[in-house]
Amino acid sequence: MINQGKKNVLGVLVDAVDYRAAVTGVVQAAKHKRPYALTALAVHGVMTGVGDPEHRYRLNQFDMVTPDGQPVRWALNLLHGVGLKQRVYGPNLTLEVCRAAAAEGLPVYFYGSKPEVLESLTRRLKEQFPSLKIAGAEPSKFRQTTFEEKVEIAQKIKKSGARIVFVGLGCPRQEVFAYEYRNLIGLPLLAVGAAFDYHAGLVDEPPLWMQNAGLQWLYRLTQQPSRLWQRYVLLNPAYLALLLAQWLRLWHPNPERGVTPPSAEKRFG
Repeated sequence: MINQGKKNVLGVLVDAVDYRAAVTGVVQAAKHKRPYALTALAVHGVMTGVGDPEHRYRLNQFDMVTPDGQPVRWALNLLHGVGLKQRVYGPNLTLEVCRAAAAEGLPVYFYGSKPEVLESLTRRLKEQFPSLKIAGAEPSKFRQTTFEEKVEIAQKIKKSGARIVFVGLGCPRQEVFAYEYRNLIGLPLLAVGAAFDYHAGLVDEPPLWMQNAGLQWLYRLTQQPSRLWQRYVLLNPAYLALLLAQWLRLWHPNPERGVTPPSAEKRFG
C-alpha cells in the first residue's frame, strides 16, 4: 500500500496514493461511520482549484484527493519524486470500493446523474457484485437546491442505511456537494465524475493505450467537442505551463495563499 501523503500540485493538495490506500481510507471511515470526502482529480479538476481560490480551499479540505488523470500522476512524480506507477482513476476506484463494500457488507448509495443512468448503473453493479447492498439511488436535480432540500437530501441518505455515498455530478459540482455534505451526512462521500456513465454502459471508455498515454482527454473531446473543447483546448496548455514553472521553481504556489472559506454555500444537487 502506497500513501505518501498530500503533495502540492499547482497549489492543490493531491494525495500520492495507490488504489489500496484509497480504498482502505474509505472503508475504514465507512466502518466507523466517520465523515470522509474523497475526489479523483484529473487536469480539469486541478485547474478549477487553480483558478478559483474558494474552490481551492474546498479541495484542500478533502480527506483524500487522488490523481485521477495520468498528467496529475506525472506531476506528482516530477515535482515530488513519489514514484507512483499508476493513477487512481475514479471509475476504477468506484469498482474497487464496491468490491470492498460487498465483501464488508457496507451498503452504498448513488447520488447524481439521471434516473435512466442510475437504473442501468445499479443493475450492472449488482450483476458484477451480487452481494453488494445498494441502499438507494437519487438523480440530480440539475439546479441549485434550497437549504430545506439540502437537509432533506442528507436525511434521506442517512435514513437509507448507506455507509458509502458515490457522487456523480460532474466537476466541480460534485466536489462542492461532497464538501458541503461531508459533515451533514457524516459518511464517506466519493466524487467519481464520469464513473456513473461509464459503468452504466452509456459512454464508452477510451482504449487502454490512450488512457496510459494520458490521452483520455482527446478521446472525450472527439465524443463531445462542443461541450468539452474549452476545458481541454484552453486548460491543458495552461496546466502544462504552470507545471513547468513550478518544476523550474519559477513559481512557488502556496496552497494557503489567497484562499478563504466559501462565502456562501452553493448547495448543488
